[in-house]
Amino acid sequence: MTSRVLTALPVFNEQQHVEQVLDSVKQYAQNVLVVDDGSTDGTAESLQKSSDVHVVTHSMNQGYGAALRSAFDFAQRGGYDVLVTIDCDGQHEPQRIPEFVSACEDASTARSIDIVSGSRYLKSFSGDGVPPEERRSINLQLTSEINRRLGLDLTDTFCGFKAYRVSSLPLLKTLENGYAMPLELWVRAVAAGLKIVEIPVPLVYLAEKRSFGGSLDDGQTRLEYYHRVLNDSLRGVSCQSENGPAAPLYGEPAE
Repeated sequence: MTSRVLTALPVFNEQQHVEQVLDSVKQYAQNVLVVDDGSTDGTAESLQKSSDVHVVTHSMNQGYGAALRSAFDFAQRGGYDVLVTIDCDGQHEPQRIPEFVSACEDASTARSIDIVSGSRYLKSFSGDGVPPEERRSINLQLTSEINRRLGLDLTDTFCGFKAYRVSSLPLLKTLENGYAMPLELWVRAVAAGLKIVEIPVPLVYLAEKRSFGGSLDDGQTRLEYYHRVLNDSLRGVSCQSENGPAAPLYGEPAE
C-alpha cells in the first residue's frame, strides 16, 4: 500500500526563495504544506500564486518550533502516513525527498522507523560547503551532549530535513516554540522509545550571516538558550515518568 506523504516547509520572510523552492519541491512531492509563520516581507503574496499548495498562516511570528508543530497537527488531521519537513532557504535538496520517504517506509528493518533525520556530517559530498565556525561548534557541542545524555548516536542535532511516521507524532508533544525545539524533540523521542535513523545530506550554506533573531545572533547567548531548553525538557520528561510511562533518560545536567 502506498503511503500518503505530506511535505511541509516552515517559512518566515522567505520571499526571496519561496517560489523557486516550491517549484522544485513540487517535482518530488504531491502534497505540499507551507506554514507561514507571520511573514511580513511579501511571502504571503508569493504563496497566493501557488493554488496547489496547502497554506497554514500564523497571524504573528511564533517561532520555528511553533511552525513545525502546526505541520505536525496538519499531517495528523489530514490522515497522512509520512511527514517530510524541509527548509525553504535553499539549503536542502528537494530531490532527496523520496529518499527520506523510502527510509521511513523501509520494511526490511526489524521495526518501523519513526524519525529519519538528515545529517550534514555523516558523509562528505562533492561540492560540500564550509559551515560558519560558530554554528558548527555549537552543533558539535549540542550533538555530543544529546548523545551522552540520551544514549543516541547522532551526528547532526539541528538538521531540519526530516521524515516522520505520522502515527508517532502524538508522542512528540513539544512545547518549545523557537529554534531549540529539535532538542526537546530528541528528548521526547527517546522517552517514547521511538526508532531514529540518520541519512546523509549535502552540506549547503547559502546565507552564512543569516539571523537567528535579536540576542540569539550572539553565539554564547544562543548556546545558553539551547542548554536551558535541553535541561528543561529533560526535567519535564523526568517528572512525567514519575506519573506515567516514559523511557529512562541519561546523563548529568549541563552547566
